[in-house]
Amino acid sequence: MSGSGRTEIRVKLPTHLRRLAHVDGEVRVDVEGPATLGAVLDAIELTYPVLRGAIREHGTQRRRAFVRFFACEEDLSHDPSDAPLPEAVSRGTEPLLIVGAMAGG
Repeated sequence: MSGSGRTEIRVKLPTHLRRLAHVDGEVRVDVEGPATLGAVLDAIELTYPVLRGAIREHGTQRRRAFVRFFACEEDLSHDPSDAPLPEAVSRGTEPLLIVGAMAGG
């Protein structure tokens, strides 16, 4: 479901964040209202408080430098936090991928 109401979003976390949160595989979070990246990140941090500051910086809520967001083969990393997620993510047919970016050569 998108728009108003409650939406369950599938999220795939990178291994180091799954270990930190003590979860295996994909997680599911409920989002109240429109399914946006910011709403999903708020729900993740509410459900897994240990991840606060690991995906977004405390205070500024900006994405950490080596964290990227993908869905439906699109890089959502630079999208505004209030932009709607792709419909397939809102419907639950596709997950939101949170990926640890690689650096170096």
